[in-house]
Amino acid sequence: MKTLLIIAQKGFQDKEYFPSKEAIEKAGIEVTTASVTTDVAIGKFGENVKPDITIANANASDYDAIVIIGGPGAPELANHLEIFKLLKEADEQEKIIAAICIAPIILAKAGLLKMKKATIWNGDGMQSVFIEREGAIYTNEAVVVDNRIITADGPDSATAFGEKIAEILKD
Repeated sequence: MKTLLIIAQKGFQDKEYFPSKEAIEKAGIEVTTASVTTDVAIGKFGENVKPDITIANANASDYDAIVIIGGPGAPELANHLEIFKLLKEADEQEKIIAAICIAPIILAKAGLLKMKKATIWNGDGMQSVFIEREGAIYTNEAVVVDNRIITADGPDSATAFGEKIAEILKD
């Protein structure tokens, strides 16, 4: 089994990436990290990660799950059409698609949250409004699963988020 973790080139949430990745790998699932480039990505708290692949070169068919990590840099990922292409392919292939923190806005923009229960980091109260406008059913919970879509609300839920992804992949 393989999972693709997508991070922003600058400002990914370190406290979501590492615990989620660790929980998935602990379940024996291979993790590949992608970003806009393969240059070193810099986390919100200064951690460095060298992506294995670019989002543009990733193929949904190579993975069982596509996961987007949040953080202040995550919304910038929506400026790259290749992420929407990848998400569309993953959805058509009925892959697990997951996002944590602010990253569910990307799933909403891709049309993947229509009529789906989802959560999001909602610190200023506006993110839930945005995903609801895009058709999501906002649920104020730490980790939410609706069929193949998994969302989580932020760093405190990162381990549970990773464990849930692994659990569903193993089923």
